[in-house]
Amino acid sequence: MAERLIEEHGSPKAAADATWALARENGWYREGEGAERFLLTQPGTAKPPANKAALDLLIAWHGEPLGQLTHDGFEWRWAPRKRQGPVLVRETTPGKLPAFVESLLPEGWLAQILHDRDEREALRRGRRYMSNITIVESRAELAELPADVLTTPLSVFTDAGRFTGHYAGPARGEIEETFEQNLARVFARAETPRLSGVQIKAPMSLMADGALVPAIDQPFTHILKPAGTAGFETLPIVEWLCLELGRVAGFDVPAAALIEMPDGMPPALVVERFDIRHGSDDMRRFALEDFCSILDLPASAKYDGTIERMAKGLRPLSTDPAADLDILFRRAVFAWLIADGDMHLKNLAMLKIADPDAKSFTSVRFAPLYDAVGTRVFPGLATDRMALKLNGKDDRLTMADFLALARTIGLPMGNAEAAVNALTTTLLEHGAEMDLPEFASQLETATRVRGQVRAFVCGRSSDLTAQRYLT
Repeated sequence: MAERLIEEHGSPKAAADATWALARENGWYREGEGAERFLLTQPGTAKPPANKAALDLLIAWHGEPLGQLTHDGFEWRWAPRKRQGPVLVRETTPGKLPAFVESLLPEGWLAQILHDRDEREALRRGRRYMSNITIVESRAELAELPADVLTTPLSVFTDAGRFTGHYAGPARGEIEETFEQNLARVFARAETPRLSGVQIKAPMSLMADGALVPAIDQPFTHILKPAGTAGFETLPIVEWLCLELGRVAGFDVPAAALIEMPDGMPPALVVERFDIRHGSDDMRRFALEDFCSILDLPASAKYDGTIERMAKGLRPLSTDPAADLDILFRRAVFAWLIADGDMHLKNLAMLKIADPDAKSFTSVRFAPLYDAVGTRVFPGLATDRMALKLNGKDDRLTMADFLALARTIGLPMGNAEAAVNALTTTLLEHGAEMDLPEFASQLETATRVRGQVRAFVCGRSSDLTAQRYLT
């Protein structure tokens, strides 16, 4: 506090005078005297007590320092470095952790197993994050961490939706140890990349020989999503189905495959990262910013937004706002058609790309489809609603609601009707043709959820098609 006062007023004497003025106004004479003595103490005559709550961190992007993030025990301070390049971390509210940095922090399951008491402890214990961000205490640490560069595409080891490489990640363990506890040991190391999101995820690296290994000392290139428990054992299968539906519907979708897991575990899903460089010759710089960060909202408010508010935040940021508004509209329709009740602000993002030496982002576009899941197929979620409202509603949506959304966000009616027509037609044609990888199709539970997803997709597509002709 003394350092902040002296910095603000220019000298210890000026800071003491300002403090005394406040003390006299409130009758705090004893406190004012103590503050004056502390502020006027000459360097070397009295050593100030160590501030154990202080934190001083360097934030780097693709290995380039962006600035210093400090905490004095009371509030956060962000000091960007003078540099020629795109602005990534913005301080919108003084004293608050920048929204972009907060969006990188673990939440849900990972936050629980790491036992981080607050944001400071989470940042102190982690080093590597999504969007090619590293947060360290000294610049020397940057050289020790591997760069996230994709050298082995998942497509090389994928056959009809099945991963054909070798899974070499955490297993259940031999001595009554759960998979979650085993996975927790991987995250105990600071070098392990941190992930946000409630679903269990593990950072992995796909090696040239097809081995999928934990990304502790290796580039973080792929994300492993194991099956859940208590009715969510088929979560990876449902997500794979929804991603494949998104692919046939025309969305940009990252490579994904289902994995046969060891120790009798249900199938897992592996997804390729789309926010990293492709090969050693790729000098582009990537960043993924979710809509909690874009709208300057905490992760706890990820269900509080609306599609209309997203459009307002997207428009000034995108390098092609007309095309991205069309994608946002189609993503809202798609989420309704697959009964996705978890398309919240952290599951929607903008992908920012800067060419080498560019002073600003060359491309800022709607990110590819990720974390798309038809939630109504799971126990207790049969009446799950949309995570984000549109036209003031999160359930029982009709063609009229989507047309009202289009008018509000400035999307031409002809484009909106064409988008709904294309999505419903495509999903009606392909919804009944969804084929699981052979090993998964032999599982009774996999066949059941495939039928449920198909029923929702075909049923809701038919409803919108009928309403479109009536409208």
